Amino acid sequence: MRIPFTKAHGAKNDFLLTPAEAAPATGLAEAARAICDRHTGVGADGWYLIDRAGGKDYHARVRLLNSDGSPAEVSGNGTRCAAAWLIDSGVEGPDIRILTGAGVKRLRLIERDGLRFAFEMGMGRIGWREENLRTSINLRGGSCEATILDVGNPQCAVFVENFDFDWRGMGVELEHHPRFPNRTNVSFVRLVDRHTIEVRIWERGAGETLSSGTGSTGAAAAAILRGLADSPVRVMTPAGPLVVQGGEEYTMVGPAELVARGEFYMEGGTDALRTGPAT
Repeated sequence: MRIPFTKAHGAKNDFLLTPAEAAPATGLAEAARAICDRHTGVGADGWYLIDRAGGKDYHARVRLLNSDGSPAEVSGNGTRCAAAWLIDSGVEGPDIRILTGAGVKRLRLIERDGLRFAFEMGMGRIGWREENLRTSINLRGGSCEATILDVGNPQCAVFVENFDFDWRGMGVELEHHPRFPNRTNVSFVRLVDRHTIEVRIWERGAGETLSSGTGSTGAAAAAILRGLADSPVRVMTPAGPLVVQGGEEYTMVGPAELVARGEFYMEGGTDALRTGPAT
């Protein structure tokens, strides 16, 4: 079996996009691990299956698998990539509606330059409780104060003065902490000024990523809700800035770029998955 893919990234958070009808009927978790592997596969933070049939309120339905094969409700950067893919495939913009595991997400095309796009994306309402804005979580080496939110997927934001510590190790521990039965995404947040924060991201099911749309939204929301920042918030990731606007519902502005197309060869089952030449 040959699995077609388009590779895309949103602020260097990269994804593989495949029409749902071209994906294997079974073994999707194993296929996701193989196709996303950066040494023996194409390499990506996640794999999108896109059903282009659409519906009354949306242009397409998407299913997202993390690079470890686990399902994810939604990705901000990845949904922008899916919107770029849809527009490049002939769906008329500028407004695109995509049904995700966290509901319908609405995107508005702001700019296009060839295969580079910029979108404003509605991230929806932030789920939070007062007691979770400042909560202590026990870790092996002590404890940390965290802000726990829901942006369509679970988020845990930890405010830090700098990144000169093993934040990746802490990210692993927090992701799998008993406090989060379904695991969590983790953002480490450094305040720069009232409208700027800097982040490092540890994503559930993918590990360290150079940026995250939902993680950046969660980090900005945590700063706003705790009175540490004012909207709009410029979120500085290692891959560049994302802009988050707070309010009753949050929005985010960020890029998406289509970078390659090809086929992933499946021969003799998913144990034999490997990449094929680009087409």
